[in-house]
Amino acid sequence: MPEKSTDRRAQKTRKALSNALSELLTQKELHKITVQEICDKAELNRGTLYRHYLDVYDLYEKIEKETIVAFALLLLDAGEQPTVEFFKKIIEYISQNKSIFKMVFSPNTTGQLRTELCGIIKGVFQQKQLEKEGSKLSETELNYMCSYRAQGCIAIISDWVTGDFRESEDFIIKTISTLDSNTEKVF
Repeated sequence: MPEKSTDRRAQKTRKALSNALSELLTQKELHKITVQEICDKAELNRGTLYRHYLDVYDLYEKIEKETIVAFALLLLDAGEQPTVEFFKKIIEYISQNKSIFKMVFSPNTTGQLRTELCGIIKGVFQQKQLEKEGSKLSETELNYMCSYRAQGCIAIISDWVTGDFRESEDFIIKTISTLDSNTEKVF
């Protein structure tokens, strides 16, 4: 039994450190963030961070990897859903992880994570299109069309996140679904 509370405590600590770094990245660039700033924001001591991570960059890298894996698994599950349900799952996930996605779309990050997430969405669109019967698109056309769709979705999500989630989830889901459905008709 004690192991579970330790695991929960460790998870809670890692989440606090992750949220602290994510929040700081909306304010300044990664190379300007110190371990002390992260720990102050998370209300933890420096030793706690070093028990879980090597340094600021290790923490950032682990956030990226965890986000990519979680997002990919979410889309694998949601990929079979109708368009509205597909986007509903994405928007709900982003809403539940606001601090991470504020970091993803912050100008203070490399943009690599944003690119990776867009690539995952593009891959799902390509797979869905390939599974459809009667698609007459060449591989090149399919690639460009799916890039266009994925970039459009990411652009709306980015505006929503950087706009501090002003619009409701339902509004964003409806907007993306409508625009994407109209784009999909071109296929």
